[in-house]
Amino acid sequence: MKEKVALLARLLKESNRTVFFSGAGISTESGVPDFRSPGGIWDRFDPDEMTFQRFVSEVKCRRSYWELFRICWKEFDGVLPNPAHKAIAELEKLGKLEGVITQNVDGLHQAAGSSPDRVFELHGTMWEIRCLQCGRDMPWKEAHEKLERGEEIENCPGCGGLYKPATIAFGQSLPLETLRQAQELSVHCELFVSVGSSLVVYPAARLPEVAAKSGGKLVIINMEKTPLDDLAHLIIRGRAGEVMSEVMREMGLW
Repeated sequence: MKEKVALLARLLKESNRTVFFSGAGISTESGVPDFRSPGGIWDRFDPDEMTFQRFVSEVKCRRSYWELFRICWKEFDGVLPNPAHKAIAELEKLGKLEGVITQNVDGLHQAAGSSPDRVFELHGTMWEIRCLQCGRDMPWKEAHEKLERGEEIENCPGCGGLYKPATIAFGQSLPLETLRQAQELSVHCELFVSVGSSLVVYPAARLPEVAAKSGGKLVIINMEKTPLDDLAHLIIRGRAGEVMSEVMREMGLW
């Protein structure tokens, strides 16, 4: 792996337009549960009940959705960024990054120091709640406290619309402007580094493919094989935090 780490370090030094793309694998190292792993959220909840359409139309499914978030807020609150998040944030500060595209909703990139306006959250964020009708915010801690007391989440006092966590549910469209900006970054990058993503969830997983086919060098850091391995300029099998720590040391930054 030493030669591959050295190659990635060189690619990062040479690139003027680098984009990082992160998936669940970067955050599991911080203790964030992977929804799809055995014992994960989808072993405790039925994904068919978690669709956007059922959220807005069925009280029972809406209650299940809020219960899922009650658990997630309790499990995720206080989770800290790991060396991979910190390395990406430091590379941005050194002027090496155009942006971070993430499939994660945990906010750990921002917590590590990445600029919020350079983090493109394709699947939204779990730390915000908005009215689906007028966009009015509700603090997540207020909602969590209500749910912990066994109370219902009321409709928006301004317009009567439904509040919903600002994550993208099954069947809900990705935020168009965020997706547009992420696509633009992917098309124009020189180096696209995918960290901790299985690259199977679409349309997000199309972005590394777009980058590679637009002339960018695709680097994949992941524990397992991915469907896009054949497009990669470099593949490093390993844990995100360990690999990125080695890369930063190779670059003389840590």
